[in-house]
Amino acid sequence: MIDPGQDWRQSFPALAHSSDDSVRQMLASAQRITLPVDSWVFRAGAPCGRYLLATAGSIRVQLTGATGREVTLYRVISGNSCILTTACLLSGEDYPAEAWTETPVTALAIDRGAFQAAVERSPDFCRFVFQSFSQRLADVIRRMDEVMFAPVDARLAACLLAALRRGALASMTHQDLAVELGTAREVVSRHLKRFEAQGWLHLGRGQIEVLAPVELERLSSAR
Repeated sequence: MIDPGQDWRQSFPALAHSSDDSVRQMLASAQRITLPVDSWVFRAGAPCGRYLLATAGSIRVQLTGATGREVTLYRVISGNSCILTTACLLSGEDYPAEAWTETPVTALAIDRGAFQAAVERSPDFCRFVFQSFSQRLADVIRRMDEVMFAPVDARLAACLLAALRRGALASMTHQDLAVELGTAREVVSRHLKRFEAQGWLHLGRGQIEVLAPVELERLSSAR
């Protein structure tokens, strides 16, 4: 049974305030899980056995192509569910991508059977699931549009600023940025050196320091 004082209520108020018996039964069977940083959440080809509702931390979902090239699809943070997990639970398909924790993560884990029973019996939960799914799907489509059509330098500027805001820039490598952008590491390195030549960055050994965030913001807005 979930402790009513736990942080899931702040992350998912729509479920916390539901009076639907099916939702309450589902939540009563849920488990609160914690995952350390750099832990696998799921792998491509694995079956999906539970519905996760993130209450803290960040999960990164990415796709790896046949050539080994990687691209970040989206992140799951507090208050989010995972669009691929939802799709796999509803369709019965295995995961087509992979995910792991970027930070320590806490989440509610709802068994597949309890999830499916609540979807079938509860209009409230069904509405929650499909609203979350549609919102996240729109985010993924926007991201794919950027990957396909937006200039790499503008996307790189936006990526650097986003990493700076969440305190992750110090640990990001050129390869990490390439995965974020869905491009080659050499392309990222070339643009970073250009940014450094313009005085926007300082590139040290395994370190990127932003010197001119206003210039990066101006470039990212040109997407």
